[in-house]
Amino acid sequence: MSTCTSLSRELTEPLSGTAAIGTTWLLLEQPGPWGARALTESHLPPGLGQALEARAEGTGLRIALIRRPGRHADAPPTPSRQVFLAHTRPGHSWIRSLDIEDPAELLALDFAALAAGDHGGIGSAYQGEPLALVCTNGRRDRCCALLGRPLAAELAAGGHAQVWEVTHLGGHRFSPTVLVLPYGYLYGRMSAHQTKEILEATKDGRMVPEWCRGRSFWDRPGQAAELAVREAIGEDAAEALTVAQHRLAEDLWSVSVAHANGWRWHVEVRRTEAGPARAESCLAFPTRPDRFEAVLITAIPQSVPGHDRSEPATGPAR
Repeated sequence: MSTCTSLSRELTEPLSGTAAIGTTWLLLEQPGPWGARALTESHLPPGLGQALEARAEGTGLRIALIRRPGRHADAPPTPSRQVFLAHTRPGHSWIRSLDIEDPAELLALDFAALAAGDHGGIGSAYQGEPLALVCTNGRRDRCCALLGRPLAAELAAGGHAQVWEVTHLGGHRFSPTVLVLPYGYLYGRMSAHQTKEILEATKDGRMVPEWCRGRSFWDRPGQAAELAVREAIGEDAAEALTVAQHRLAEDLWSVSVAHANGWRWHVEVRRTEAGPARAESCLAFPTRPDRFEAVLITAIPQSVPGHDRSEPATGPAR
């Protein structure tokens, strides 16, 4: 029987511009089973889950539940929970770590400030390995469980100390999907070997464009533009590029991409409907999902003292 992931692979659906959007991630440890809407369908009190969702709405902060890989018996949660707060703005990425006894404590946080990158000194600065969040919520889509859980287990068994299962990263059809923090790049169609390569790159301040869906800090047109420029110039430094987008029409954006060394580009991004119709999730009706495609990259001439004066790449996006 065909699955949403197998069909996506058969159609060679591009990964670029498909990442979940969130300037800051609030990750709350919640052991035990998760339902399709995990914040209100787990051992977390439903009223609290609703309150957290309401507080986050419109801020840019994204909430997800996490748990360690392995079996998830229907047992009461542990008294102490791990919480991570991770901001993903280029050049200003950070992770804060804290332990809480009552998840209701999170309602006291300033969600808008966190989304804007101001952690207010909460918790402590996280200094460990990159966080690898693998989407495994089978109640939301079976591909996430069938493909994500074995990946998370293999990574954990391989010695990576900060592998977590996560409730929802979007893009079920790209499973296994992985969010890597602190930079906030999401990746799709992962294997253990590829994920380990990405985690090693992240330790060195790099990302891996080949399997990347985009950086969660940007909206989807910005994600597509950033990845198109990275491909054009062969850039993998995680913090090298920043993006500013301007909507020109309903399905057209002009995106300015700036490099830390002074280079700049204008990227034209168009939204189209991918064909043929396909299920974006195994339980969904067939649709033609949005595709954000960088169709033209125009370099802005720039001479920067102390850097290579040759012009950056320009022309149609590949």
